[in-house]
Amino acid sequence: MDQNEFEAALRRDGFGEIVIVERPPNGHLDVHTHPFEARALILSGEISLSYNGTERHLRAGEVFHLAAGQAHAETYGPEGVRYVVGRR
Repeated sequence: MDQNEFEAALRRDGFGEIVIVERPPNGHLDVHTHPFEARALILSGEISLSYNGTERHLRAGEVFHLAAGQAHAETYGPEGVRYVVGRR
């Protein structure tokens, strides 16, 4: 699925806010939550998400979904990460 198809699916599924997020190389965010549900498509780079006692490593073309209020931590790869995310 390309970015345009992904964004169209987000709109169809009721995600009213769609943004591009870029994070720095080798960066991280400690455990935190968001007041919104998020569904994202990785456009470039890598991200590791830690939540519910597991870790997911994602690369370009992969999708992740987080429920509103879900505690998670983020770690970015050596090239950082860039993704499109829908929030609702």
